[in-house]
Amino acid sequence: MPLLLLVDGSSYLYRAFHALPDLRNREGFPTGAMKGVLSMLRRLESDFKADYKAVIFDAKGKTFRDDWYPEYKAHRPPMPEDLALQIPPIHEAVQAAGWPLLMVDGVEADDVIGTLSRRATEAGLETVISTGDKDLAQLVNPSVRLVNTMSEEILDEAGVLAKFGVPPSRIVDYLTLVGDTVDNVPGVAKCGPKTAVKWLEQYGSLDEIVAHADEIKGVVGQNLRDHLAFLPLGRKLVTVDCELSQLPAPAELAPRAPDQATLKSLYERYGFRSWTRELEGVPAAPAVAAPGSAAPVPSLPDDGSHRAGYETVLDWPTLEAWLARIAAAPLTAVDTETTSLDPFAARIVGISLATEPGLACYIPLGHQGPDTPAQLPLEAVLAQLKPWLESAAHLKLGQNLKYDQHVFANHGIALAGIAHDTMLQSYVLESDKGHDMDQLSSRHLGLTTIPYTELCGKGAKQIGFEQVAVPLAAEYAAEDADITLRLHQALYPQVSADAGLARIYGDIEMPAREVLFKMERTGVLIDAGLLQKQSHALGQKILAFEQQAYELAGQPFNLGSPKQLAEILFEKQGLPVKKKTPGGVPSTDEEVLTELALDYPLPKLLLEHRSLSKLKSTYTDKLPRMVNPGTGRVHTHFSQATAVTGRLASSEPNLQNIPVRTEEGRRIRSAFVAPEGCSIVSADYSQVELRIMAHLSGDERLLEAFARGEDVHRATAAEIFAVSPLEVGPDQRRVAKTINFGLIYGMSAFGLARNLGLERRAAQTYIERYFARYPGVARYMEETREQARNQGYVETVFGRRLILPEIRSSNAGRRQGAERAAINAPMQGTAADLIKLAMVAVQDWLEAEQLQSRIVLQVHDELVLEVPDAELMPIRQHLPGLMAGVGQLKVPLVVEVGVGQDWEAAH
Repeated sequence: MPLLLLVDGSSYLYRAFHALPDLRNREGFPTGAMKGVLSMLRRLESDFKADYKAVIFDAKGKTFRDDWYPEYKAHRPPMPEDLALQIPPIHEAVQAAGWPLLMVDGVEADDVIGTLSRRATEAGLETVISTGDKDLAQLVNPSVRLVNTMSEEILDEAGVLAKFGVPPSRIVDYLTLVGDTVDNVPGVAKCGPKTAVKWLEQYGSLDEIVAHADEIKGVVGQNLRDHLAFLPLGRKLVTVDCELSQLPAPAELAPRAPDQATLKSLYERYGFRSWTRELEGVPAAPAVAAPGSAAPVPSLPDDGSHRAGYETVLDWPTLEAWLARIAAAPLTAVDTETTSLDPFAARIVGISLATEPGLACYIPLGHQGPDTPAQLPLEAVLAQLKPWLESAAHLKLGQNLKYDQHVFANHGIALAGIAHDTMLQSYVLESDKGHDMDQLSSRHLGLTTIPYTELCGKGAKQIGFEQVAVPLAAEYAAEDADITLRLHQALYPQVSADAGLARIYGDIEMPAREVLFKMERTGVLIDAGLLQKQSHALGQKILAFEQQAYELAGQPFNLGSPKQLAEILFEKQGLPVKKKTPGGVPSTDEEVLTELALDYPLPKLLLEHRSLSKLKSTYTDKLPRMVNPGTGRVHTHFSQATAVTGRLASSEPNLQNIPVRTEEGRRIRSAFVAPEGCSIVSADYSQVELRIMAHLSGDERLLEAFARGEDVHRATAAEIFAVSPLEVGPDQRRVAKTINFGLIYGMSAFGLARNLGLERRAAQTYIERYFARYPGVARYMEETREQARNQGYVETVFGRRLILPEIRSSNAGRRQGAERAAINAPMQGTAADLIKLAMVAVQDWLEAEQLQSRIVLQVHDELVLEVPDAELMPIRQHLPGLMAGVGQLKVPLVVEVGVGQDWEAAH
């Protein structure tokens, strides 16, 4: 059956505009909506091979519904200016791409779509309507389906019934009852979707509901009776008009050949580089090439032909040829296929290598499928590869090589010669984007890689890689190594062309990668018995809090149920509703409870209950189960390529978010212990972000306070309250401390007032006094915002680039968030650079002195070491100088060192 594809262009416009970040071309012209609309159309064309198609947009001006009901869509805000600017080029690009484009004065896009779909049905065509508008569900029939490109939802008749609870033939009745807030069409008050479905199931249709309106009881029944006069108009407003005249017949909507010259001009003008290269038949190449850098990536079509030179190694002569090849290669990409994502549990299934673009191999070693060919023996192959793998002279490249380094270590191989990591190159170059290989390949090479799920499936039915057929596995695995090499050739010239980025990559990220591998391998010793005792004590406290909550509420209830909690707080106790969820019910999130806890006892108790429950489930219960049986230690995973500021992230388990402001949280750190004959040493940068603020702002008073070694919070309090430092009281110092740290994170007067329990006017006065006394800080903040707006990013002291994609957003909330990040990111990022440099410096010194001390954790601005008692004296003497010496700021860096038998005692 021929297919007609109809696109609700107006729906696409808003969805693309709000879903994508604030993209702009070099001239600052907004392009996000244009990028989104064209991307969705390209995907549609890939998913549906249509015989006829059209994109339908709303025309400007009023429609016949405005004549019926002047309030129709009256509450809609005007179209954002940044979206309005993009409509003409979107229309031009849609038509240049070969899509017929329709706009009809006086009617809505929905009516054009409805008329065309009905005519198509009458002509024996199948129709697919791409939209995010629920109103169009009324058009679904055996030959008409809806598809939502963003959510991948496809609605046929059964799908409409499953989603809305009524068939397509009753969608108009359903919408008439519930109303349409988007179009300002009022429904029956208090009649939500569940009530509408219930009535339609009971009575069959809107007409029958009206006929039996007197039978419906309760407030909603009365609301229905009060609304009866409006229902006929409401029904007209939500009904799509399928009888328009003067529209082309579906058969007249045959797609045209794309106007490639116009498309190329548009793509170049609006900065769609990958699409421009696609038209030229050239995959993405480095945007900037350093003099004398590697040759650009060869131009290849994205048709799989880049895999033509892959080889499967199944015999010794082929392996020997590859051993000779990698021995002679200046750089080899290495990748492993394994039995697990857990780096400590993973065992090798196969190894892939690539020495030049398009020349790659896969060595299967552990496949177990029924048709698996004879493979070379694992141990014998590893014995042959081990000298090369452990050779520092033979340079290696990988994508997240820290994982593969653990895998090889599991087999007794110490991988050496690690020269490059494409994941880290991407992270340094574009920290705000994704860094997995599939995304990088698409973004920088224009090549589509074989997805892992295509081989192994997903969810409960996913198989292990060892079960994948060798021919399929070989193509996938060899491609991983090949793409890694190609990515290096695309990314590294861009990194090395910028002195700051080259320093971040070469002097910080790559050396820190090696230290993190050693930290992960070492792990940290915990006292599981102590944690179990803490867990029992927490459980007793949690039960006691539950009983207290029941008493305050006057009844038992589920403290973990937002619904029950909302009933208790807002209906029974009558507490003020602070905000609502997207579903329109009162919120009971942490922010709301924190605000309510200032005045009411039950919310305060609930927060304490939540805090203890999280401690118990996340740490005291979980950590003992995560002890590695082979090492007796907990091995966290440190991710370098997660936080845009350069901060490390810890997972499985997350050891960076253990709360330390409560006694119970601090107790958990006491379970991180030193083995016999050793101590835990904690080395922490003191007030490092404030020191960085002083350095960046150059404020004279701040610089002077740090130079003199003063208590900077006391000094700030003295400035704000116009008293001598000796006269500063505890409350005044607390205010100053909150301001000092709050301004780093962009705290407003409202936030300060809430934190300190002050009136907003008083908080504003304190902030104004602060900026009056520290004008350099105010100047730095404004200059940083302006710099961010002009160039789209800010930098750390060491040159790390912190990209802010929302800094020019037309959405005020997003833009203000980006401005706060612009101020904070250089401080957080510089602190992250410092602690990574410190890790590298300390590790280098430990190895140079042949000490047995080991770094076991990095948390925020702190290094935690496990130190033999015999080495305590040199560690305590040298650690502060090593860490303070990794960067030169305008103020001294101060490192505080503590020692104890456990982590908490070391503070």
